Amino acid sequence: MPRPIEALIHIDALRHNLKRARACVPEARVWAVVKANAYGHGIERVYPGLHGADGFALLDIAEAERLRALGWRGPILLLEGCFEPRDLEACSRLGLWHTVHHEAQIDWLAAHKTHHPQRVFLKMNSGMNRLGFKPAAFRAAWQRLSGLTQVDEITLMTHFADADGGAGIARQVEVFAAATADLPGERSLHNSAASLRFGAPPESDWIRAGIMLYGSAPDHPLHRSADWDLLPTMSLRSQLIATQTLEPGDTVGYGSTFTAAAPMRIGIVACGYADGYPRVVPSGTPVLVDGVRCELTGRVSMDMLAVDLAPVLAADVGSEVTLWGCSSSGAVLGIDEIAQAAGTIGYEVMCGLAQRVPVRIDDPS
Repeated sequence: MPRPIEALIHIDALRHNLKRARACVPEARVWAVVKANAYGHGIERVYPGLHGADGFALLDIAEAERLRALGWRGPILLLEGCFEPRDLEACSRLGLWHTVHHEAQIDWLAAHKTHHPQRVFLKMNSGMNRLGFKPAAFRAAWQRLSGLTQVDEITLMTHFADADGGAGIARQVEVFAAATADLPGERSLHNSAASLRFGAPPESDWIRAGIMLYGSAPDHPLHRSADWDLLPTMSLRSQLIATQTLEPGDTVGYGSTFTAAAPMRIGIVACGYADGYPRVVPSGTPVLVDGVRCELTGRVSMDMLAVDLAPVLAADVGSEVTLWGCSSSGAVLGIDEIAQAAGTIGYEVMCGLAQRVPVRIDDPS
């Protein structure tokens, strides 16, 4: 039989989380952000759960082509815009909307030959200091774009640096509002964190729902995903492939970092860092065995890890182990807990799922 590890993608959870995104800013349309291969889930796998969105936002033209091949005929937005002039040809061919965040992109548009004007999102750097025009230069960029026959509608956008914690968002909103006063066009301000934490204000015609669609809380540990009524969309499950009985003083795994203080029984799980489970998580990191919360013991190795079976003495070879997500019994272990134990965020853990892990679609419908 194949090695007993698999990831499940939960289509109903994707639909639920998309509905939650709509409820946060009811008057706005929703971009389903599927960059980074849908945050490690796979664009083709999440499409059945997210095709109810108003549009898809991503980075790569190749990803846009995959969406068109799936039958999507609605808006697709390139969040970082074009990387070279010939990308505009693909935008024309595929009907893509794209972000403009520096002068060269305006120059490329001005030189582009097309019979169909393109929809652009003009980005302001309101404090994030990654992409976008500074507020003082924003209006001039808008005027250049609005004078081009190659440009159709212009949507005004920015990105919050501190929406997960709240600090600074009021300042960025104020900066954006002042620089765009009296400029026509729709607005796009909300990411997942801003949508969940601040709801409708400030005005936003489009929200960019990313991490919330995949069941992770953007402001963990201040809030858990359950606090925001978000459901896990990816579960990583395996099984116990062996058990060991330890005596006091026995150690577990490479480096002997865990020492048994008393007699104990541990289970060996077919999962390791080569599957995408973080190597750096310490002993005590939660794991579900047959839906019961247990703790990891010792170091994570390439293909295996060990868990303390004290809370579930009946567990044996073949028992289900949930590394994150939903167990088959319905118990949930949030991916954010694992990420926090690893000193990172849920985004990275999702994106780190290894190619060698089989993926199964869980779609009750």
